[in-house]
Amino acid sequence: MKQEQRLKLTMTPELRQAIQILQYSSEELMCYLKEQANENPVIDLQEYDISIEGECRENLISKSANTEEMLDWVAKPPDTLYEHLKSQLGLVCGLTCMQRKTALYLIGNLDEKGYLAMDALEVAERIGVNPAEVLAMLALVQSFEPAGIAARNLEECILLQLRRSGAEDELAIAVVQRHLADLAANRLQRIADALGAGISEVQQMSDRIRRLNPFPGAAFNHNEHRYIIADITVEQSGSGKYQVRVSDTGSPQVAVNPHYRQMLRALPKQEEARQFIHDKYSTACWLIKSLEQRRQTLKRVAEAIVAVQRDFFDGCSHGLQPLTQKDIAKSTGLHESTISRAVNNKYMQTPRGLFELKYFFTSALASANGETASSESAKKRIRQLIDEEDKRKPLADQTIAETLAKEGLEISRRTVAKYREEMRCLSSAKRKRF
Repeated sequence: MKQEQRLKLTMTPELRQAIQILQYSSEELMCYLKEQANENPVIDLQEYDISIEGECRENLISKSANTEEMLDWVAKPPDTLYEHLKSQLGLVCGLTCMQRKTALYLIGNLDEKGYLAMDALEVAERIGVNPAEVLAMLALVQSFEPAGIAARNLEECILLQLRRSGAEDELAIAVVQRHLADLAANRLQRIADALGAGISEVQQMSDRIRRLNPFPGAAFNHNEHRYIIADITVEQSGSGKYQVRVSDTGSPQVAVNPHYRQMLRALPKQEEARQFIHDKYSTACWLIKSLEQRRQTLKRVAEAIVAVQRDFFDGCSHGLQPLTQKDIAKSTGLHESTISRAVNNKYMQTPRGLFELKYFFTSALASANGETASSESAKKRIRQLIDEEDKRKPLADQTIAETLAKEGLEISRRTVAKYREEMRCLSSAKRKRF
């Protein structure tokens, strides 16, 4: 038996709470604080109403208390694809009850892209009608807007749109029916040789087809808009210096209810209610302390980022400087894991726009003169080379790498391909024009 003295870090509930609060985004932090307020009666939340309705509510009420006039300010919800097609079906005259039922059944079975994933025979069996009647109603639905709706595959969708625009000819039909894969890979010379057509004619047909919409029903997928609330705001003062401010708009203000504070002083020490209020009071005080620590950490990290990326905020053309989370950890004296939690899902509002904090961290690339350049500046240069290239002879990835090497930026062909794919630029074979 022996005695031993050791130091180790114990993850207390308060420490876990502080770590969670630091890595929460504004939206997650707001939900967390509301949960804490529901569980702890000592906590008071003073929320900011940042919605458009909240900004206009007082004006609306002051203008008129009439319900009918207030309803004029409520936006009408956009139509769904089903409602849009159903309204067009209502304008068609001379349909029998069964024909209208068949058309509605087809409309109701379109997917979110506007395609019909059912066979006419399957539809006929399910609703008990003749397959020819189903095909007739399908042709009717396909004549509705938007063009290409209710197609059973991509080929039929494109042909419907070409027919609607009056551009359907033998060449277009042959390209769509037999060479759609070659068209997607930009193998236009192979298509021209197979169809015995001129390469310029195939190029024009390719441009016409690429302008069509492969998902005609996607425009009616009205997803709820989610607005980003900036956690940090960077403003430039009159002297040219940048000031960092942690925004309070995204999270409620936490305070201790004064009523419970008075109760805590009035109740005797042995009272069970006093112990309960004391525990809740301690929890609320620790929560306020954790929020203040989060604020200070975000401010220190943001100030360090602004100091390194000063040229970017000034609008210099060379863009971001190489920066890693380890560099910020050294300059702020914080642990690298703390920096990682602090920048996770956080946004910064700057004079140049809204950016995610992770945007300012870029890897370093070696240059010929011994200095370093950021990967972001390399991406911008690659984009510039692709935009300025001769589309009849597009630059290959190896050519771009050699061009950057001549400019003093050492980068491999595989890295060029990686950055090009991240920017969603096509390969040289698919960018070629004839």
